[in-house]
Amino acid sequence: MAGHTENEITIAAPVDLVWDMTNDLDRWPKLFSEYASCEVLSREGDKVTFRLTMHPDENGKVWSWVSERVADREKLIVRARRVETGPFEYMNIVWEYEETPDGTRMHWTQDFAMKPDAPVDDAGMTDIINRNSPIQMALIRDRIEEVSCTTP
Repeated sequence: MAGHTENEITIAAPVDLVWDMTNDLDRWPKLFSEYASCEVLSREGDKVTFRLTMHPDENGKVWSWVSERVADREKLIVRARRVETGPFEYMNIVWEYEETPDGTRMHWTQDFAMKPDAPVDDAGMTDIINRNSPIQMALIRDRIEEVSCTTP
């Protein structure tokens, strides 16, 4: 059995601002509370390969991995996958954006499977993602809305 999560939030800001801020990887350590750094390794057209490094976990372990993202601005969709999978057999993520009367809806879908020797199984990681994604999305919303309020 594989893991699957879906989380979404509406941000009271124009889609252009939400798109630009959430796809500016250099800004991720300021948007997300969990990332200590984001290093862009290469850019090829709409594809970006990058290394994410998290802040130490409760046991002092620092997790880091390489992912790639392909952004389709016209369709308002980003597809990402881990290149260095770490404890995952695979991890695929889709970010979808939609203009709504209340702002921009941002929807994250994550499909993954954990390796047999991973510290948690698929169900455990599903719980972790479903606890953490709403927290990170709320931070992103608050930070974008703060910029939106100050941008003419």
